[in-house]
Amino acid sequence: MEQDAYLKSLLPSSTGPLAHMESYAEEKNIPIMEPAGIHFLMQLIRMHRPERILEIGTAIGYSALRMLEASPGSKVVSIERDEDRYRDAQHFINKQGAEDRIHLLFGDALELKEEVRKEGCFDFLFIDAAKGKYEEFFHLYEPLLSEGAVIVSDNVLFKGYVADDSHANKRMAKIARKIRNFNNWLVHNPDYHTTIVPIGDGVAITIKK
Repeated sequence: MEQDAYLKSLLPSSTGPLAHMESYAEEKNIPIMEPAGIHFLMQLIRMHRPERILEIGTAIGYSALRMLEASPGSKVVSIERDEDRYRDAQHFINKQGAEDRIHLLFGDALELKEEVRKEGCFDFLFIDAAKGKYEEFFHLYEPLLSEGAVIVSDNVLFKGYVADDSHANKRMAKIARKIRNFNNWLVHNPDYHTTIVPIGDGVAITIKK
């Protein structure tokens, strides 16, 4: 769309290590946030200035580093279950000298709650892992959030398939249905205010009432 292309043209180009990470992710077919989505996330971080951020789904550490760029005083705890991506994240985070501010945890986020609990309360939760398990992640880690914390869920429009999965293959359609169910549960939950923003691949912003 012309509007999307125009907005993308306004975004600053990445340079140095970040540009290398973007190229690496594209080469290895590793999903990272789209440019508009990551800049939107960074703006939310700048506005909220969280002391502690919990990220579900590290991948290669790109979003963790961008969140830290937006708020250098924050501490990020990030969970990744894929061993290769976890090692890549370690490499990129260490290369940028951020290992003292980004604590990586290796394993399934559904099994690491007690280890995460030791890190204390979090002011910001970013969910960007297995799409079919978003509601489980939400239920599991929401109790570890401080009052007034922000919860951000990425890919909630899932390539447009959430709105219309008629052209999706069976796997994609199944994921789209799960995300659709999550979106419906989230926006109608009486305990939360949620807004879904059609930027990037769709971003849901949630705060507790």
